Amino acid sequence: MSIIGVVSPSTIDLAGACWNQDQNHLNVCIPVPPHLTSKGLWADHSDGRSPFKSSATILQLQILTIVVTTQCFHFLLKRFLIPHFISSVLTGFVLGPTLKYGQFYEYKKLLFPFGSEDTLQLISLFGYTFYLFLTYVQMDFSRISRTGSKAWAIAISSLIPIVAGFAIIIGLASSLSEQVIIGMPPVFISHSICSFPVIAGLLNELQILNSEIGRLALSSSLLLDISGNIVQGIGTALITAEGIGPMAPISSVVKVLGLFFFVIIVGRHLMKWIVRHTPEGRPVRKIYIYTIVLLVLLLGVLENKLKQPFFGGAIMLGLAVPEGPPLGSELVNQLELVSTWFLTPIFLTSCIMKVNLSQIDVNQILVVVGFIIMVTLVKIVSCVGICRYRSMPTIDSICIALIMSCKGVVDICTYVLLYEAKKYNETYVGVMVISGLILATISKIGVKFLYDPSRKYAGYQRRNILYLKPNTELRIVACIHKPCHISPIRNFLELLSPTTTNPMVVDVMHLMELVGRSTPIFISHRDQLISGVSEHNFSGEIILTFSLLEHEFAGAATVNPYTAISPFTSMHDDICYLAMDKVASFIILPFHIRWTNDGTVESCDNNIRSLNCKVLEKAPCSIGILVNRGSSSFNSSYHKVAIIFIGGADDREALCWAKRSAKESNIRLSMFHLMEKESDMTNWDTLLDAEVLRDVQGIYGSVENMTYDDITIYDASQITSFLNTVVNEFDFIIVGRRIGIKSSITTALLNWTEFSELGVIGDLLASPDVDSGASILVVQQQQTK
Repeated sequence: MSIIGVVSPSTIDLAGACWNQDQNHLNVCIPVPPHLTSKGLWADHSDGRSPFKSSATILQLQILTIVVTTQCFHFLLKRFLIPHFISSVLTGFVLGPTLKYGQFYEYKKLLFPFGSEDTLQLISLFGYTFYLFLTYVQMDFSRISRTGSKAWAIAISSLIPIVAGFAIIIGLASSLSEQVIIGMPPVFISHSICSFPVIAGLLNELQILNSEIGRLALSSSLLLDISGNIVQGIGTALITAEGIGPMAPISSVVKVLGLFFFVIIVGRHLMKWIVRHTPEGRPVRKIYIYTIVLLVLLLGVLENKLKQPFFGGAIMLGLAVPEGPPLGSELVNQLELVSTWFLTPIFLTSCIMKVNLSQIDVNQILVVVGFIIMVTLVKIVSCVGICRYRSMPTIDSICIALIMSCKGVVDICTYVLLYEAKKYNETYVGVMVISGLILATISKIGVKFLYDPSRKYAGYQRRNILYLKPNTELRIVACIHKPCHISPIRNFLELLSPTTTNPMVVDVMHLMELVGRSTPIFISHRDQLISGVSEHNFSGEIILTFSLLEHEFAGAATVNPYTAISPFTSMHDDICYLAMDKVASFIILPFHIRWTNDGTVESCDNNIRSLNCKVLEKAPCSIGILVNRGSSSFNSSYHKVAIIFIGGADDREALCWAKRSAKESNIRLSMFHLMEKESDMTNWDTLLDAEVLRDVQGIYGSVENMTYDDITIYDASQITSFLNTVVNEFDFIIVGRRIGIKSSITTALLNWTEFSELGVIGDLLASPDVDSGASILVVQQQQTK
């Protein structure tokens, strides 16, 4: 049995049926019931059930071909910083009707028979719908009420190209064709606005999500996206209104807005109910996740009933879900892999397969390209002008303009879906897709080379302990990732023994990975306590612990607790920015390895190690990595402290820390100066070392709680023996990282160094070969320009 249908000629590029030019229609035979599966490649196919006649087999081969081709393109293009989605677009052009060359075209017709791309697009549409849903789940909708005037100004600047486009059309109406007048407004409107998912994805790829321009671009794109979606929904409701009379469009708009506010208000309360009924530290129950997935699909059907896009319901429900853990992060963990990384690229490819670049009308290209160039230039110039008016640096202004001009998956899919709805012709959609690829590439490469968020951390001013004036305030940024880091860092701060004449200000940062939200968060808990607002309280234990420290050293210590939620790839920006803003002299970082009571490694977090290395490279002040090898994370305060001094700027900085701890009478400090047999006394570093040591031997040599020993080292083996001898005598050991310093007594040990961020001596002390419970502080002095 078969069904015969009639289709238009524009859809038969890869069809296997025969086109009748005289009758102006195409007869398509579809077997009913369809063959879902085949009998295999080598079986008897006389009944027509061959692999290339079975819909399930064809679908699997199509998906495999698209995935492999996309990955091949990405492998070649990623080294040129080409965005990932462009590989999916190029795959669509290769597998679509654009290329028609010889036997390759015949293979494409065999793999993609008539109508199969529609099936592929329908299945992958679910993935694209959930991709949009997850994007808006991660969006902080309440951020709109906290957006500053600068973000509003940048968002409003996107209206200038739209006004300019309409002005040109009105001014040239007599010389433009009716097709251009009708079809051009969607072109310059779509190139004037931007999509929040696209901007968030670009910033995440560039690892500047929590930088200054990253936060500004996110806020501006959020305003544009939300307002654009609302206007688009109202416009679609007006155009597609059914009925006669003026009340028909009004009724259609009321239905759309009513559904929007109903989902936002009722859905938000429902999602918060789910959060309240999820025990702290436990995942959200699966039944809630399944219910939300079902609601996304049901709202899509309801949106279709209202003549709106199917994925409009996903956007509304996504805005209703509270971002972050536990619900937002659980939805992202459950759905992101399949929707974002698997089905959405396939949907993008299937959309592009309907674009035929070979059918572009050359006579119309110049008009479309001219409008796109005009709109883009006006948008960039207006954005740069507003940013400069708001006193932003020129480079940052250009980067903001490039980011706001970027196009991505959402824009390309929108172009093709409007083309399918007969809003564009093939020339328009082809040019717009190409322009989207060009703008995406220019934006990413341009911002990558122009903007370096770490340049503002360059150490032109000395911010370290060595050059800190006596009796001045010591400012420290202490970083904490996990509860096991709290006690060691608190004990270290107690070791400094602040007094009213030597006060200490500590900015404690609780660093959390950004999961389930796209917008980074930075919270000052002291401001919350002052204002009485405590909507986000992720760091209760940290706040309590260090508040007690502040009370213990009343008048001598001030503690400011913060919570920073950002991706690990850009978390170092939060640390460095706070250190620069607070004029800190020192940053204390926890080591990435945690030991058990018996000395074995309990956990190892390479994300923390990568973060530490980035901070060491870019910090605007001195840094210390605290290695806690105590028998417990709640070990008592340190009483026996040692410093191992070889020489160099880092060792001199470490010595300053040691001298501060020696001011407390209940702390016994031992200094070991490891000397080479022969040293170059004309070396500048050696002269500085001698001056610092002369001060220690003169003033501190007579202090009862401090001892000083000179030890001559002849080879590297003596260092290992020495460390094994003295390491168990102390609770706390301070060493310098000695970055970039070559010494005859440590060169032989460089090849055995496992953790370069600790330096040679620090790595030896943290090695499992050294049986010790002493905590270690590895100090690096500020890297100045």
